[in-house]
Amino acid sequence: MNNQWLTIRQLDQQLKEWQSLGKKYGRPRAGWIKTLRVALSMSAEQFASRLGLSRGRVNQLEDAEVHGSVTLRTLNEAANALGCELIYAIVPKGSSTLEDIIKTRAEQVAEERIANVAHSMSLEAQSLDADALKIQKDGLAKKLAEHLDKKFWAAPAKQTDLFQKLLEHLQQKKK
Repeated sequence: MNNQWLTIRQLDQQLKEWQSLGKKYGRPRAGWIKTLRVALSMSAEQFASRLGLSRGRVNQLEDAEVHGSVTLRTLNEAANALGCELIYAIVPKGSSTLEDIIKTRAEQVAEERIANVAHSMSLEAQSLDADALKIQKDGLAKKLAEHLDKKFWAAPAKQTDLFQKLLEHLQQKKK
């Protein structure tokens, strides 16, 4: 295992904790700013004064947080005015991991590359059977995931459907 994968796995462990916190607690319906302000028994006017804003602007701020249009800078300023600190994280969706994201991308890239080669070979009447294509794809995906480089994310996978259609076509030819 190379250092890059060691780092990815360590980061995945840290992110799992953030994911579980997000699932367990989530953001309050009213948003963190209003929820904490109310819990501290701080009026909107008092909070506005601490931020150097108008009461109307505080209402806009709280609304912006609920609708996801507040900036990190503004959240940080609001947290400071509440005597708190802003902590945020970007975590993989659901219960996914960085490793899962990499493997999924590697499979997409491998499918695209194998589909292109297989299509060219079939035009020359040298097509492989579905099992051989799958073995080739799996091997290439593993190699891509093990040796990450900047090209890995260069272009979005475009032809994953082509790979599936090719496999279906080859399986029908067997019958």
